[in-house]
Amino acid sequence: MAFESISDFIAMGGYGFYVWLSYGLTFLALIILVVNSIAKKNKILKNVEQRLSREQRIKKAQNMEGTL
Repeated sequence: MAFESISDFIAMGGYGFYVWLSYGLTFLALIILVVNSIAKKNKILKNVEQRLSREQRIKKAQNMEGTL
């Protein structure tokens, strides 16, 4: 489909509102998905780091009890 002007391209033969709305919603959904994935990844990594730190403290405490 060839368009004669930019405004014809934006109008999309009268369906421009629906076309651009669908593109906008799709990109919004993709952005939300990426942001949510990054946030969950960071939360998981933080939890793993906390668990490892806790395990190291427990082992250190157990070693201290064993030397007494």
